[in-house]
Order: sequence, then C-alpha cells, then structure tokens
Amino acid sequence: MKKFLSFIITLCMTVTLCAQEKKAFTLDDVIPGGSNYFNLTPQNLPGLQWWGDVCVRADVDDIRQIDNRTGEETILVTLKEVNEALQNGEKPYKLLAPIKPLHTLQGASLPWENRNLLMFSDYVGDEEKSESYVFFYDFVQKKLTNMFRIQEANATNFDFCKENGYLAYTAGDHLYIANHGDFSTAVSPHPTGGKEIDNDIVYGQAVHRNEFGIMKGTFWSPKGTYLAFYRMDQSMVTDYPQVNTTTRIATLVPDKYPMAGMTSHKVTVGIYHVKTGKTIYLQAGDPTDRYFTNISWSPDEKDIYVIELNRDQNHAQLVQYNAETGEKKGVLYEEKHARYVEPQHPLAFLPWDETKFVYWSQRDGYHHLYLMDTQKPQAGEWKTGKDADDTYCEYLQTTPLTQGDWLVQEILGFNKKMKTVIIGSTEISPLQTNVFSLDVKAGKRTLIGKRDGMHRAQLSENGTFLIDNFTSNDVPREISILPTDGKKGVTLLTATDPMKEQYDLPEISIGTIKAADGKADLYYRLIKPVGFDPNKKYPAIIYVYGGPHAQMIHNTRFYDARGWDLYMAQQGYVMLTVDNRGSDNRGIQFENCTFRQLGAEEAKDQVEGVKFLQSLPYVDAGKIGVHGWSFGGYMTTNLMLTYPDLFKVGVAGGPVIDWKYYEVMYGERYMDTPQTNPEGYKSRDLKAKAGNLKGRLEIIIGGMDPTCVPQHTITFLRACIDAGTHPDLFIYPEDGHNMMGRDRVHLHEHITRYFLDYLK
Repeated sequence: MKKFLSFIITLCMTVTLCAQEKKAFTLDDVIPGGSNYFNLTPQNLPGLQWWGDVCVRADVDDIRQIDNRTGEETILVTLKEVNEALQNGEKPYKLLAPIKPLHTLQGASLPWENRNLLMFSDYVGDEEKSESYVFFYDFVQKKLTNMFRIQEANATNFDFCKENGYLAYTAGDHLYIANHGDFSTAVSPHPTGGKEIDNDIVYGQAVHRNEFGIMKGTFWSPKGTYLAFYRMDQSMVTDYPQVNTTTRIATLVPDKYPMAGMTSHKVTVGIYHVKTGKTIYLQAGDPTDRYFTNISWSPDEKDIYVIELNRDQNHAQLVQYNAETGEKKGVLYEEKHARYVEPQHPLAFLPWDETKFVYWSQRDGYHHLYLMDTQKPQAGEWKTGKDADDTYCEYLQTTPLTQGDWLVQEILGFNKKMKTVIIGSTEISPLQTNVFSLDVKAGKRTLIGKRDGMHRAQLSENGTFLIDNFTSNDVPREISILPTDGKKGVTLLTATDPMKEQYDLPEISIGTIKAADGKADLYYRLIKPVGFDPNKKYPAIIYVYGGPHAQMIHNTRFYDARGWDLYMAQQGYVMLTVDNRGSDNRGIQFENCTFRQLGAEEAKDQVEGVKFLQSLPYVDAGKIGVHGWSFGGYMTTNLMLTYPDLFKVGVAGGPVIDWKYYEVMYGERYMDTPQTNPEGYKSRDLKAKAGNLKGRLEIIIGGMDPTCVPQHTITFLRACIDAGTHPDLFIYPEDGHNMMGRDRVHLHEHITRYFLDYLK
C-alpha cells in the first residue's frame, strides 16, 4: 500500500512538474509571418489531390499514389527524376536562361486521369527579360513532353483547359491563349477596333470587384471549343489617387475605384472560338448599371448562362444565350427581394442527365438547391417565397432539393454512379461544415465523415471518394479518404497540437446570448486569462468583425480564436467575440436586418456582449476594450463613438468611416445609394460622431489600402480635429488592406502595446 501511495505521489509531482514546464508563447509563435508560426500548427499533408479517382500526394521530394482503401503509398515519381529531365533532357526550343532545379513537387498536378503526366510551372530570366513556362513531364517515359512558353511580362490568372490542352492567361490588361509550343495568341482586341488605354479596358480578369462569388475572368467550355471571358470598360470610373512614397518625389498610382452612388464600370461577356480565332459578345443590351455574374456553360456547349442583376441588386435574372451567335434566347428564372438578391454560384448540370441543372437561391430564407428541367418550360407565375420579402418566377419546371433552417455552403461535385450531389452544409450546426451525399431523386441526405467539426473536402473525378480534412476544437486535424456512400474510409493522418503540448494555453468556451432584439441567439467565444484566478478582476477586450459574409466562431481548433486572442489572454485579458446579426451562415433575415443602416443593429448586439462581460464577477467593468479590422475597424470606431462610456480603449484597423467612400457593389447592396438613402448614410457616417470620443482610439491603416481607401481615415482625423478630440494614428507605408509577413507580426506587437499602455 505504501509503495502504491508513493507511486501516486510521484506521478502527481511529475504531472505538476510537466505542467509547470510548459512555457509562454510569443507573437512569433502565433501570428502568420512569425518565425515559429508554422512549427506550431498541427501537422498537415500538403499536396493531397486527385488523379482521376486515384489519390496522390505531391510532396517535397516525390509524388506518391495512395490506396483509397488501405492508405498504402507507392512512389510514382521523384524530384530527382524531374530535375534530371529539366536540366539534361531535350527541350522543344531554346530557353532564355537555364532552368533552375525545382526544390519541391508540391505545386505539381496531374490533370489527366488516364495519362502519366505531371504539370508544373517555372520562371526564368531577370527584371529586364523574363519568361514563364508550364511543363509536362511523363513520369513513365521520364521525359518532358510539352511546354508552354509565356513571354509576356507579369503573366498571371493561368487557366488550363485539359480538354484541349490550351492555357489562357492575362498579362497587364490583356488576355492570351497559349498552345503547346513557342507562341501565344492575343484574345483581347477592342471589339470595335478602336484604340484602348491601359487600365481603361481590362480583359480576362475578375470584375465587379470580386463580389457575387466572382473570383476569375475566364471560363472554358466543357469540351474546350470556346473560352468565355469578361471585358470590363472602366474608362468612365474615377481614378482614386493612391500615393507611392518610395520614389524620390512621391508619385500617384491611380486606382479605378467606383464609390457608392458614382459611375460604375461596364462589363460585357465575350466568347472566343479556339479554332477560328473569332470573338463574339453576348447580346445582353446596354451594360450600364448592370452586373453579369456566375457564368455557366451547357454540357453540349451550345448555350451559355449568366445571372444578371440590376444596380439596385434587388432583381436577378437567369438568362440563356446562344454560344455561337451571342443571341439572347430567354429568361429561365427571376427573383426579386425587397432588400437584395445575391447570386454567388454558377449552375451545376447533372452529369447523368444534362437536361437538368442545380440552381441556388435564398428564397426560402436560407441558401438551398433547386433542380430545374430545361426540357420542361412553363408559363411564369410570380410567387412569394418563405421569406415574405422574396418573390420569384420560374419559367422551367423546378423541384426543391434541400429545405430547412440551415444552408448549403458548397457543391463539391457529383457521384455519377449513385446519382448523388455531394454538398457541404450547416445542417448539423451553423458553427460547422459537414459533408453529405444528396440523393437527387429521393432527396435523402447521407452524412459523409464525422458529425463533429469543420470538414474541407476534395471530391474525386467520378465522385466515388473524397479527401476529408477535418478539424474541431477537440481534434487538431484528421485527414481521411472516405467513400461517398457514407461507409467507413481510411485515415491518413491524426495530428496532435504542438501548441497544447508545449505551451500553457487559456481556457476557451463557447455559448449563446440573446441579440438586442430579444429573439435571435448569438454565438460567443470567451477566453479566460492564462493562469486564471476567479478572485481577480481582469480587463476585457472584444474582438469584432460583425459584417456580412464573415463568421468568427466555428467548431475548429481554439473555436477559431486567432493567435493574437490567445496571446492577449496570456497577457491577462479576458477575450470575447460575438457573431452579431448581419454575420454569415444564419440565413437571409439574420443577415439583412442591417439593410440601409450598417453598424446600428450590429453595435446593439455587441453591447449585449458587453453586458455579458459585466455580468462575470472576474471582469473589471470599467476596463473594456475593442479591436477589429476592416468592417471590424468600422465597428470598433462605431462602438467607441456610439457607446463612449462602455469602451475605454479601441484599436481600429483599416476602417470604413463613411459608407459613401466605399465601393459600389458592396456598399450599395447593403446601404443603397447615398442619393436614395441619404438619412442612412448620414446616420452611419462616423465623422458626425467624432466629438463623442472619450477613450483612447488608435486607427491603423495601410498607406495604399485599395479596399478601405485612406480617405476614410484622413477625413475622420479632420473631423476629430474640428471637434477637439484626439485619436491616434499608425500607418504601414505602401501596405494594402492587410499587413503580411513580418509586417503582420509588427502590427500585432503594436496593437498589443497600445492595450498594455492604456487598458491595464
């Protein structure tokens, strides 16, 4: 018995000693750009991808095939073999300079499921003369098979079509197509043959300032016969005068920036025929004050579809065009909303029945899927959705595929054999993304993978398997290959958390509080100080974003808390985040209750968070701070000025100050125009509240911020001077809307010092 007690005492002492040996972390440990940041993130398997239905891992030294059912690995090709071909193998033409050896194969891809070819890119030359290359390496014959030679400087936006083997890309404002070999074809002459000025006409790039889910500007047809592309005329848009201070005398760097209520750009959609070299444009009519979104092709390439919106963004039309002539064939679906309609997803045609496609809509209050049949046209009849502010008109027979008080977040693809759609959704919880197989005919959904946490998935070519990268607050990372029929798969990696193993971390919890309207439940994340003592009184900081399309709390590692939140808890602060009304993944009514008055309802909900903090016996109610960036910078400034007696210290990064200085697409969706909503713009203009400032407020901006332009902050400072108040300012010269690399570490050092100085 004595030996047993001695063992228990020794064990307890060992556990205590281990706990004591855990060390404090630094900003270099927890901030992206920090010297030790990547060493403290859970292990990952970078380069995992599909080669048809075969899972492969492109790693540093080799590429391996992974058995979908056992997880066993087989080497397909090594870095040494590829470099031997690059250095000593035969090239199709003379290069400007010797190709430097590759240091990793992680950027390689295998585009064709039935061919033993790797695809990867390189850059050679110097500042005066340079070229980009795309190589194809046959890892069975161990030789280079083809190359793209790209001589235009600053080439980007590469879009490879595996059906025809062509590569579309942009250089400057122009669009090009390269075939295998030593030439490229320009696709972007002016449609009327006129002269174009750089930056006035832009081809092949994302338009409408990346709103409406637009992330690219080129769209290959399914068989590679055509390339659809955006053409943006912004000659009528005012230049915003960004300033480059690195030159001997500071120089202007004009940026096309259409502000709310001002003249916007005009977009048209072109279609380039690869074989004939001819380009036609969709006959959509006058593009003034219109948005052309979510370009989709029919599987037979005969038609192209565009979801078009008016400038008020309250009326969307799904329009069908003849791909060969550009002629408008008709409107297939229309939707109107009293506030706004926001299409963000292209059509998805069923691979086993190409006469039907899946359409996304929020007409029932949440993003759901609807199946439309192109072979069953019908007379349109306007109806009211479950959301009473939404009306719609169907010109094709339409069947709902999903319904409920949750939303579909993504379509990963299709299992062609089982005739199912693989989707990611919030059905289990708005704090999660889970993957389901949706039976199109029966409507039944089958969960793929675990119920817990966030799942990021890649679907194989035929939809039989997926790679599931899963994390939750309890699971740092787990990567598996899962069959999409819902059966058990094989686990490739179960990671541990280096942070939890090495450092003394704070206690993190989540819960709900009621919104200011007394109805909606708001999720919060609460972080207690490291070494928490319930008998002490701690200062508290609210980290806020609060705007559309963002959610700060998920069931992930640390419940999505950022490294800086953990660091401030180590410094002795209680950290709180509340996802207020207006934020993402809770349905259209939860989001659009802020319409025409951005910041008002959101701020009321954040005050409910303050009340929650004040109810905690260990929080010093007189020492509450707030910090946020972008919309969060707007919220920080808004809270400091609207509730000056609640907040002692604030740090606002890249803030909007006056919504009439913000860009057209985003600003007018949520605020309408300054001309149609003058009272809304006036009441949300923070310059008018500059005299309310009581606590310490610091504003931090990038000197060339193209998103929240410096004019916001400069005009606010002028208003504060006139009102006799004294905010602080810090500028990161030449930086944009976010600080990256070492600047990001410096930024968080600076923010930390401000709170340590003024919110002790």
